[in-house]
Parts: sequence; C-alpha cells; structure tokens
Amino acid sequence: AAVQFDACFESEFAKQNRTWADEDKEVGKKLEALERRFKKKPNMIFILADDIGSGELGWQGGGKHRGTPTPGLDDMAFKGMRFWSAYAEPSCTPSRTAIMTGRHPVRTGLTTVLWPGQEEGLSPDEVTVAEVLSGAGYHTAMWGKWHLGDAPKFGPENQGFDYAYYGLYNGAPDNWPESYDMLANAPNSMKPMFYDFPGVEGYLEETGIDLSEAAYVARKGQPRQPIPGLAGKLGPRRQEAFEKESIEQIVQYVEEKAKDPKPFFIYWATFCQQLQGFSEHYQDPHVDKMNTQASMLAAHSAHVTRLLGTLEAEGIAENTLVVWWSDNGPMYAFFPNSGYTGLRGGKGTVFEGGVRVPAMAWWPGIIAPNQDPVDIIHVTDLYTTAARLANATKNIPEDRITDGVDQSALFMLGEGHTRRSCMFHYSGATLGAYRRKDIKVHVKTSEGGLPGMDIYNVKRDPGEKFGEKYPYLHMVTPSLNALQAHKRHMQRFP
Repeated sequence: AAVQFDACFESEFAKQNRTWADEDKEVGKKLEALERRFKKKPNMIFILADDIGSGELGWQGGGKHRGTPTPGLDDMAFKGMRFWSAYAEPSCTPSRTAIMTGRHPVRTGLTTVLWPGQEEGLSPDEVTVAEVLSGAGYHTAMWGKWHLGDAPKFGPENQGFDYAYYGLYNGAPDNWPESYDMLANAPNSMKPMFYDFPGVEGYLEETGIDLSEAAYVARKGQPRQPIPGLAGKLGPRRQEAFEKESIEQIVQYVEEKAKDPKPFFIYWATFCQQLQGFSEHYQDPHVDKMNTQASMLAAHSAHVTRLLGTLEAEGIAENTLVVWWSDNGPMYAFFPNSGYTGLRGGKGTVFEGGVRVPAMAWWPGIIAPNQDPVDIIHVTDLYTTAARLANATKNIPEDRITDGVDQSALFMLGEGHTRRSCMFHYSGATLGAYRRKDIKVHVKTSEGGLPGMDIYNVKRDPGEKFGEKYPYLHMVTPSLNALQAHKRHMQRFP
C-alpha cells in the first residue's frame, strides 16, 4: 500500500521518477545532517493569515505604498523564499480544511464557510497534519482562528493538537454586538456593519444560537474551557486582545520547547486581517487609517519578527521551518476596510485574485535567502511536505486521495524543483478552474456543443484580462482528459 495521489501527480511521477529519486536523496542527506546536529527532526511553524491578497505585502509592491506597511514580513520573505505562484482555496474554512488534511475540501464534505450555530465541522475521520506529526513524536500546538466547526468533537484538541488557544468563528461575528450597541440607546447617523443584528441575547432568543462564548483554550483529550476576558468574548477589541495573548504564549512555548528532546509543530492561524484593527499600531508610519485592518497587519508583521527573533535567540532557527501563507484573496465587502490585490477577483472566486496568495518560507541555513521561485505550490502541499520532513509519510492515510505533494525539494534545493505541474480550483463543491503549468482553464457550461472553457496564460496575463478559447483549441482535449482522470479518481476514492 502507498499514499494515494491524484491522477495528475501520478502522471507526472511516471515521467519524473528518476529525477525526483535523485532529488530525494539530496534532500535526505541534508535532513540527516541536520538531525545529527540538532539530535531531533526539524521543528515546523505554519502561519495562516487571513484575506491578504497577492500584492498586499511590501515585497510584492504593496506595503507602505498601499498603506499596509509590513516590514517584518518583508524581512522574513527576503531572508528566505518568496513564492509568486502560491495558491489556496477561495475562502477561509476550505483553506483551513486543506492545510489540515492535505486534501481539497470537496473530498471532506466541508466545502463552505462556516457560520455560528452550524452543525457541520471537520470530520474526526480526517487525519490532520497535527495527527500525522503527533504520531512521529512531535509536540503540537495551535493558536488562532480554528473555524472548522463549533462542536467540541471538531475542535483542535480532538484533531491532534496537544494544546490549543482558539476562536471558533471568522472575524465578522466580532462586529455583530458593536453594530447592535451603536443603535441600541440613541440615534446614530453612522451605519453599522451589521445594522439589523438583534444583539447577542436577542439572537439567542430568536435563533437558539448562543454567541456568549467565542473562544476556548484546551488540551488534548480534556474538556475545553472558555477564554476569559476580552479575548474570549465577541466584541470590537476581541481580536486585538486575542493576538496579544497569542504571541506571548507562542514565544513562551518556543522558549520552553527549544531544548526539549522532541521537536514541535505550531499552527498559528492568525486573525490578521479580519475587519478589526490594532490600537498600538494605529499610529504607525504609513498605516492607512481608513483601513482598520492595516494596523492589524502592522501588528502581525511585528509579531512575526518577534517570533523569528525568539527562534534565533534560542539557537534553533536553523532547525525550524517557518511558512507563512494567506488563506485566500481579499474580501472587498467592507472596502476600504479590506485587503487588496491587482489581480482579477477576490475572496470566494476562482480567479487569480481569489486563490493566488502571498506566501513565503524561512529556514536559515537550509533555505537560501532572497529566492523568488515561480514554481506552482498549493496550500495542501504543506501537509505532505511536513510529513516528509518528519519522516512520517507512513502516517498519511492510504484509503483516500491526498492532494498535497511533497515540496521539500523546492524548499531545500530551490527554484525548478516543484513537484506540482497542475492544480484544480473548486468553488464550493463545483470544479471552477484547472491550471497546468502556465495555462489556466475556467470551466463553463458548454454552449451548442462548443467547449465550455475560457483559457488564459496566467504567466503572460496574471490579471486574467484576455481569456480566449480558439487560440487554445489544442488544449481542449488535454484539459478534458485531465478533468476526466481527476473525476475518475474521485469515484475510486469518494
């Protein structure tokens, strides 16, 4: 038995198996040398940010020029690897499903953004990256926006994490109570974000949905406890308080585990940026005061700098992979309080603006600095790469498709070593687009027997402004074949 990959990867493996075998040997030698030096497998930290579009960070041309200064994140990017063709799912719950399971959400049944009170969640039958690494002897911990189901059975403490400090929801509900308060006692000419929200008590009475507890702290196998104070209660300052406490705990955790004989895995699903701001960074130079989220992004940038500095101070930076990723493109519903991208589309779409995201990796001594590969990489790849680095691929389930591919060669050997040549973009449960190398096909309804496709060269046209079909008629059959093979694998492993 072996890990089951999608048809596209199987086809590429058949062509590249000898080359990849040589690369794997080289990667293996580097990992063996690292383990001899540090006496344990590498630590890993995955940071998943929220709604930050391609072009938003300074290293992509945004930063202070867009009113969203990110000096710490830019420094991390230039000291490591800046991914220009990094992808996620088009919205937040799906991307969290993808990073946790290494699978497209359509395979898990969790395909839409979850809202308070919904009964759905990440199935306990899924094997998370935390469970894969726990089985390899790792300490596992998470902080941030879980957003994979309200019920305790769906919580991180029951999905492989030893410790979790987490919020249940996305950022919108934090603004619901304030919207009610703005109109509760006096006339107000300002328009609240959610002006018809009836208040927490009224919402409970009307719907039966209890919003009195928004965040929890838990340890594996133990009942979770509500987080006390501002960080645990929906409101306009909750996210700021939550992020402050998170970075304090994360730094303490790293300091405690630095000399531990076991490696650690941290999943930090920051609330940056989810409509709310950060008062301490509101007056930072270049911060756009009309975009509340800009101050939160500035704070997060400083927090990441502090984290990386802690790794260096503890002497474990060279044995710690840190990956930073955005979960999808910007949400424009409350613009100018939003992220931004120059690409077409945004959160919730399969255009590049919805799924192409800023991402970078930092690993001093292993990942050479100042790299900017154009290799395609997807958020699901982090799952399989983590398993490879931990020598834990045996813990990946073999009775289902794993969409993520091992990208350790790309991280450790550099540009040109991706294992990914194609990618499928789902909008909920519907296949919306397919990319192979530089060609991206938007799948549409066939009209009059003609192929239902808009086709772009996204290297030449990353903004997807010039979609055409007829110059790409030679791509119709290969694309249909790839889509059919993908669907056949879904039938084999529903």
